[in-house]
Amino acid sequence: MTNVLVDDRYRGSHGIGRYAAEVLPRLTVPWEPLGLDGSPFTAVDAFRPVAARGREALVYSPGYGALVRTRRQLLTLHDLIQLQAPGRSRWKFAAYYAGPVRRAVRRAGVVLTVSETSARALREWVDDDRVEIVNAGNGCSDAFRPRADAAPDSDPYLLFVGNGRAHKNLDVVLDALVSASDVRLVAVVPEREIAELTARATSRGVDARMRWVSGVDDEKLADLYRGAAATLMPSTLEGFGLPALESIRCGTPVVYWAGCESVAEIVGDRGWAVASPSDAREWSYALTAATAAARRVDPPGGYDWNRTAGIVSDTIARMLG
Repeated sequence: MTNVLVDDRYRGSHGIGRYAAEVLPRLTVPWEPLGLDGSPFTAVDAFRPVAARGREALVYSPGYGALVRTRRQLLTLHDLIQLQAPGRSRWKFAAYYAGPVRRAVRRAGVVLTVSETSARALREWVDDDRVEIVNAGNGCSDAFRPRADAAPDSDPYLLFVGNGRAHKNLDVVLDALVSASDVRLVAVVPEREIAELTARATSRGVDARMRWVSGVDDEKLADLYRGAAATLMPSTLEGFGLPALESIRCGTPVVYWAGCESVAEIVGDRGWAVASPSDAREWSYALTAATAAARRVDPPGGYDWNRTAGIVSDTIARMLG
């Protein structure tokens, strides 16, 4: 019987789900599923009973779901956005992170993350010099690559990939579209949000230039990146910024807020940095310029899932002694 159990419930098209789907099959240490059902994203999940082997083995989680009844648990804290984003749920997450999550991290003596931006935030948050913070980085699916026969769409559009949560900052783009009257936007968002986001666009009179998309696989998403004049990432907070990486890996530049460190870390000079996260006029200029330019960028190297899974595997092996 293996000494490593994996909480493999992190499935879905969201960032942690995609991370888990890529990393877990690539782990080089033997492991077995922890065998839990339900969602790992609820606070009460932290206190659920765990079978005897789960209490004694090392448990690896590709996300932030802490289990207080495990002896040692290696967590992947992609970011601390839940502690920074506005709203009432922030206080719920503050208690959860200060309790079960910090306890699991300090007990393990090590925590994984995905970027230097998140690593800096974690060093301050954990407040314990004995805890090792390992930046395992992130990878990018092979679907996201330039294609020789691909070119921006003949009717240029900009692309947004994300959701309607406050820190994704889609509203500044919708506001900018009011004056950027020749710009079209394709937005890849969760299907459950489309009705509410359509209402936001309609209230601004820009709905006729919007196309909402959901449920696309990597190949279709890559086609959308390759066809776009640019990808928009107006986020005010990101632990990593996977759409930015996917976009530039497809050769498509990114328009982003300069103050979002993790996205700036990825994009560099492969796009346009907007100084303000909230100035619709400034964003309008950037959207218009990006649409007119329709430039291509050279994809960056690195960001390999095998490398990320290798660092995770090495960290688990060191913890096993």
